[in-house]
Formats: sequence, C-alpha cells, structure tokens
Amino acid sequence: MIETERYRLALMARLGELDKRLHAIEAELDSTKSKDWDDAAIEREGDEVLEHLGQHGQEEVARIRAALDRIRKGTFGTCARCEEPIAADRLDVLPETPLCRTCAAQVS
Repeated sequence: MIETERYRLALMARLGELDKRLHAIEAELDSTKSKDWDDAAIEREGDEVLEHLGQHGQEEVARIRAALDRIRKGTFGTCARCEEPIAADRLDVLPETPLCRTCAAQVS
C-alpha cells in the first residue's frame, strides 16, 4: 500500500509554488508596456515566453489536481491505463503521473 499522505503534501506544496509563479506571470503580462517600438518588440517576445510558461504551469496544475482527486478516490498509485501499481520510485519523481512506466512509454 502506498503512503499517500507524503505524496499529497508534496503535491500541495508544488501547487502552492505554481500558484505563486502563475500570479507573478499574470502580473508581469498585465504590466504597462513601453511605447518605444524597439522596447515594445522585445517586451512582446518576453510576453510570448511568459505565456508559454504560464500555459505549462496551468497544465501542471491540472495534472496535480487530478492526482489529488485520485488520492481522495483511493486510486492514486494505480495506472489509469493498465490498472497495475505505479512504481514508488516513479511516483517519487512524478507524483502527479497517472501512468506506469510501460504505459507512459507507449503513449510517448
């Protein structure tokens, strides 16, 4: 049986980190932009990078929330595809993963 509390705490901590990061990205994107053409072009490039980082952060938040839901439902640590147990060493690295190594490799 998997010790889910340890993973729940790790997932909650990561969720807190992402929340702070996403709020900082949002604040930066909402900041006043330069009226100078050259500076505005550079800022737009920076905004594109921030938007990309924000999108990845939102995707990770969704994966974490899904993992927390699996903890609540009692299915955490079971592969969503083959229903075999997910190795603890995999969960230690990717606690939000819904797939075992074998199934994840088949999806990639």
